[in-house]
Amino acid sequence: MTLSCILPGRMNTSYAASKSAIRNEVKKVTVSGRSFNVRTVSIPKGVPTTVGLAKGKVGLTQDFNAIVKTYRAEAAINGAFFEAYGGPPDPYGNLIVDGKIAHMGHYGTTIGFKSDGTALMDSLRLSLSGKVSRTVGSPIGWYATFINRTPLANANVSILYTEERGSRVGFKGGIAVVIENGKVTYKGPNDNVIIPKEGYVLICNGTEKSMAERFEVGADVEMSVTYKDDKGQALPWEEVITAVGAGPRLVKDGKVSVTPAAEGFKDQKILSSAAARSGIAIMADGSVMLATVSGATMKQWAEVMHKMGAKQAMNLDGGASSALYSGGKVLTPAGRLLSNTLIFGSNLNRNP
Repeated sequence: MTLSCILPGRMNTSYAASKSAIRNEVKKVTVSGRSFNVRTVSIPKGVPTTVGLAKGKVGLTQDFNAIVKTYRAEAAINGAFFEAYGGPPDPYGNLIVDGKIAHMGHYGTTIGFKSDGTALMDSLRLSLSGKVSRTVGSPIGWYATFINRTPLANANVSILYTEERGSRVGFKGGIAVVIENGKVTYKGPNDNVIIPKEGYVLICNGTEKSMAERFEVGADVEMSVTYKDDKGQALPWEEVITAVGAGPRLVKDGKVSVTPAAEGFKDQKILSSAAARSGIAIMADGSVMLATVSGATMKQWAEVMHKMGAKQAMNLDGGASSALYSGGKVLTPAGRLLSNTLIFGSNLNRNP
């Protein structure tokens, strides 16, 4: 996949019209001798969707109700995990917004939607690389470790910044390479540089500062994205226009499938503890079910999703982040400000 997946204006975001209404209900589900009251929202295949970013940017937080209102949502649920306990509130998982990669994670499970409403779920692992054509010598490669996040102090990373981050990268430090309309327009110290609307910025930090030496002002730059699973096999995700990554996987091909440690999770809140949960399922008819529940372990959550008929299902951020909206009202209120949400509706505001 080429530059069109990163920059705006190249991806078809039209949708097929939905044939039935979004509906919500509370379902009582009993698994392993325990009953759970599950709030659910059923969404027909074809209802338009997008990622609702806090204040329209990656790396900020906002009240769930405000996000819902801004995007004109008919249904919404909280999305990817994010840093909620100090430091910049950057997300951790994959985010694809209207065909553009807004954030890149390297763990867990991701749900994606094509323009016709088809939903996909897999262990998506994105990678971003490119080539620089200089005035002397052969083209040389480059890559980015992450997209749109603040680097940790002394981190050895190269991070790409797009307009989904905002007007500037949001911090000082490292070496900045600014690319606009496919050409390098600046290379030098990062003093919270401006992100061009028709381009992006690569910040090279720590030992990755040497990568900046591959660029020179005026050079042509190419960029590409690859889509693979956690086994390194190619995935057909090039046509996905909306995606949220979290996890772990709960149901795969109609069977309970929970292996959080294998997906890269280490927190006991995921591995063994009971907590408020949010999740999303793909049903046999291609429709989607959003769901929240209180006080479930991940194994119980998977069993609940399976019993409700999920063909594919995954966990989303939970605890105080768990939030659900449908029918003009908040069904599960968030206990904190949120970084990102998954939004559904027939009249979405895509330019908040």
